[in-house]
Amino acid sequence: MTDETEKKSITSDGSKGSESRSPGQLAWRRFKRDRTGVISAIIVIFFFVIALAAPLIAKLYGKDPYTTYGLNTPGLLGDNGFPVKPNGGISPDFWFGIDPQLGRDVFTFLLYAIRNSLLISVGITLFVVVLGVVVGVTAGYMGGKTDWFFGRVIDILLAFPQQLFFVAFTPVVVSLFVPDNENTPTWLVVVCLIGLLTAFGWASIARLLRGQVLALREREFVEAAKVTGASPARIIFKELLPNLWTPILIQGTLTLPAMVTTEAGLAFLGVGLQDPTPDWGVMIGYAAKFYQDDITFLLFPGVAMVIFVLAFNLLGDSMRDALDPKTKR
Repeated sequence: MTDETEKKSITSDGSKGSESRSPGQLAWRRFKRDRTGVISAIIVIFFFVIALAAPLIAKLYGKDPYTTYGLNTPGLLGDNGFPVKPNGGISPDFWFGIDPQLGRDVFTFLLYAIRNSLLISVGITLFVVVLGVVVGVTAGYMGGKTDWFFGRVIDILLAFPQQLFFVAFTPVVVSLFVPDNENTPTWLVVVCLIGLLTAFGWASIARLLRGQVLALREREFVEAAKVTGASPARIIFKELLPNLWTPILIQGTLTLPAMVTTEAGLAFLGVGLQDPTPDWGVMIGYAAKFYQDDITFLLFPGVAMVIFVLAFNLLGDSMRDALDPKTKR
């Protein structure tokens, strides 16, 4: 390469041209130029930060989500059980007010609700993605009877009316471990939620990756690896998976907000986490009883969930466009 040619391959800031950049670097550059994606990422990060820091924030704030301040302190709740002060009892002492009947602090309850909902949803998403990758790659690469078997399992799972099944089946699963006369431990409800949502959530990811692998296994680089005597494990991890990171990441970003709304919906219907455990669905379900008289209590969790889900969906769209610009509309 001549000096003149080399200079042309160098950008004005001294870095190599786009042809020398890795796919990850190119995707990052495209993502940084997407203002919607950047703003959505900031919002999503903000939610995760306050979720992780909820105990510290509550400690600095000086309140917790379980104490019934309205019942313990005269003058906070009226005879009808609603906050005496306007706008749900918002004041310098209670930033988001207090809830009706019990008088718990809405701000700290929302912090812990976000924390619990996100931790459960992230756990479900990780299991769903891992199981979907394992099944999808295995079915696509092995083919034959293995592919047929997993294909039929995927078809059956996708045919289920999942929301109705969750509502009907979650109490059945819980009752297998807890007698009717005993309270259900919160950890058991969480385990059941993660197990059920994982069991019925991996099918769509597995079907997508199966199709990707069916196309990739006929490519020259896979055939070359077979000729050189590479083991199936090496072909999967060294040849196939590096070409599947884009759909895996995109599906993960689309799965998490779906799991947030599903988990909250189950709690709202009374088959997920239960009051007094803080949760987005628990909070919205309790607030829905009083929205005609105290809309403020419903406003905070409702708006927070809409903002998070919308931001994460927009982030998923931006990541898809950055990782695979051919899909950009």
